[in-house]
Order: sequence, then C-alpha cells, then structure tokens
Amino acid sequence: MTTPFGAPFRRAGAYLDHNATAPLKPEVKAAMSQAMDLVGNPSSVHAFGRSARRAVEEARAAVAALAGVKPAQVLFTGSGTEANNFALRGFPGRPVLTSAIEHESVLAARPDARRFAVTRDGTADLAALAALLERWPGQPPDQAPDGTAPALLSLMLVNNETGVIQPVAEAARLAHARDALVHCDAVQAAGRLPLSLPALGVDLMTLSAHKLGGPTGVGALILAEGLEPEALIRGGGQERRKRAGTENLLGIVGFGAAARLALEGLSAAADLAGLRDRLEREALDAVPQARVMGAGAPRVANTSCLMLPGLAGETQVMTLDLAGVAVSAGSACSSGKVKPSHVLAAMGEDERAAACAIRVSLGWTSDDAAVDRFLTAWTMMARRNARTDA
Repeated sequence: MTTPFGAPFRRAGAYLDHNATAPLKPEVKAAMSQAMDLVGNPSSVHAFGRSARRAVEEARAAVAALAGVKPAQVLFTGSGTEANNFALRGFPGRPVLTSAIEHESVLAARPDARRFAVTRDGTADLAALAALLERWPGQPPDQAPDGTAPALLSLMLVNNETGVIQPVAEAARLAHARDALVHCDAVQAAGRLPLSLPALGVDLMTLSAHKLGGPTGVGALILAEGLEPEALIRGGGQERRKRAGTENLLGIVGFGAAARLALEGLSAAADLAGLRDRLEREALDAVPQARVMGAGAPRVANTSCLMLPGLAGETQVMTLDLAGVAVSAGSACSSGKVKPSHVLAAMGEDERAAACAIRVSLGWTSDDAAVDRFLTAWTMMARRNARTDA
C-alpha cells in the first residue's frame, strides 16, 4: 500500500528542495529494513549469497522497467555523479560535446569538453550543436579530415535548476547522423516524465535513487544493448566486470523500491504542476519585479526557478530557512560555493542577476500548506528588501 501522494511530511517546516534530494519514502525504508536481514554477499554461491543476489536482480529489473530497457542493460553505481563519470570517461579517444547547462558532475568529468549554447529560455540550441558536430564527420580517425574520432554528446533531459526539458531525442538524431554516441543525464527526469532509453534514441542514461525518494549512495548507468564502456573501477567481476566492488545491497534494494513507486506514480508527479503554477502565480502577483526563469519553455511539473532582483540567492535561502522553508540556490552539489549559476549565465543573465535566483522543487511530501508557508515567508522577505532598497 503506497503512501497517499502529498501526505504531510512528518518533520516541521516546508521541505521544497526535492531536486537536491527527496525524503526517503516509507515503502523504500521498509524494503531496506527487510534487506538488512540478508547476510550473504551477492557474489557468493551459497544459499545466503543467492538470496542477496536475487534481491539485487529484482531491484535491477525494477530500475530497468523505469528506464524502458532489459535488466542486463542496468549497471549499478555509487551515485549519479559516478554514472556520469563512467559514461563520459568510458570511451577514450572520443571528444565530448555538452550543453552549457549540464550538471557539474558532467562538466567536471570532462573539462576538455566542447560546450554548445542554449537559448534564452534555457533550451539546448540544436543549431549550435549541429555546427559543432560538423567537426566530427563520423568516419574512422585515420580517415577523418582532422584526425579526430566520432564524438560523444552529453545532454541532460531535465535541467536541475530550471526544470526545463531538453530536446534530447532531436539532439540524438543529429549526433547519430555523425556516428556520435549520446549520453543523457536523466537524474531529474526520472519519476517526473515517462522514461525510455530506446524512445529517446540515446546510448547511455544516468539515474540516481535519492531523487526518487530512494536512498543516497546508489545510482545507475543504463546502456544500449551491445555497448561496452571501459570499466571505471577495476577489481572483481561485479556488474559485468564494469564496476568492481561488493554491491551496495541495501542501497540497491532501496533503489528498486523507489523505481517501482516512481513508475506507478507518474500521474501524481504530473499533478504537481497545479501546486507549482499557483506558487509562481501568487509569487509574481505579490512581487511583480520577480521572474520565473525558463517559464517560456516546457518544464517538469515540480520545479520553479525564481529570480528576485537585488537579493542574493544565498541570502534568500538563509532567510527562508529561518522561517522553516527549505529551498536551494542552484545545484545542491555546488551550493556551498558563493558564485552565480552557470545555468542562468548560459541563458544570458548577467552575473548580478544570475546570483539572485532560488530553486523551489516540489515532490511527494509537498502540499498546499507548504506552498502557503513559502509564499508568506518569501513575500515578506521580498517586500522587506524593497523597503530597505528604497
């Protein structure tokens, strides 16, 4: 029996930072608690090991169903970041192309990558991508005019800061016409949009459990059939000899439970659009100088990037925290750094404006009361700041 969507979160305050990490769902916690009784190593051949292996493979099947693939195409990793590194570093010799708004774990994995632009609304510029791909004509390195191998394109499906949905399928068609491989970071899309690696036409896809209401410390790299990246972690034969190390049994079981719930709850996730739209509408009515970033593009239902000119995002986050409201300023992976958002900068915002945005991200614990609490605290803060500036 699943918990009703939007049931009040049991902790005090309004948690509106699901894109950073979603609270652990009760069903996931229960599955992990049961898995604690499994004492065998999943690689052991005795009965205890076989029981543990069965739990891993059941979870693998659930994650595969979420991604629209066969279980053998799922490789478990220690995080979404590791899966991104696995994808981008698993094909030596291929130059990497990324959009300018990718997550830091993509940008840092291959700092040599060539970046292509996005439009003002935060959508990947396919014309800019096509121009970059012209440099990699899809021929063997010894026949290519400049001696380079075909490229590897990495394009996220949903931006973690703005919620803007990217044209991954269209980009994949452009890339495959040049014999490039295509990787998609789908961490922020899973559980919010229907996912299918074949339908997107990509070769690799990254997922992460803790964005789904699963545990931290476990992710997955989904591979097209027949694709064999080089191992990132070497040692034993786990994960088809692609990711050595004893499997994180509890985390994997939790990931499987979260994946099953995510697949079942896609319609409920879409229903968050009503809450998100009310939040944005009432925020802009109360504070007309505020803006919603990416509002003109297709977005997932749960994410709002609000810019309040003249008030730093970090200040907004701290002020809201004192009011019992949790939001983020940019990506949680870099929120400790006081710097403007590279995503908003890529969208054409100047440094001062880009530093004044916060991200509000809803999820399975969100309800009208949480939105009300945010609106009260954020509106009071904005009006107080306006009086101070005056």
